[in-house]
Amino acid sequence: MTSKTDKKLDCVGLYCPEPVFNTRLALDEMELGETIEVSADDPAAESDIQNLVKHLGQEIVSTTKDGSIIKIVIKKVA
Repeated sequence: MTSKTDKKLDCVGLYCPEPVFNTRLALDEMELGETIEVSADDPAAESDIQNLVKHLGQEIVSTTKDGSIIKIVIKKVA
């Protein structure tokens, strides 16, 4: 099942701290209720982005893995 997201952020090929930094910038520009799908292949990105989302008080809608690519859908709620 693929959910529709408002934005997509491709961080494949980027390594710490770029995926987290880029995710933070994208979240700052989003409106309440919007969702973003972040794709990354950095092994640290999953936990780093989850920690960022928790710290910012946002919501992780889903996390899926396709090979080495992780996709995290985040909803801006705060």
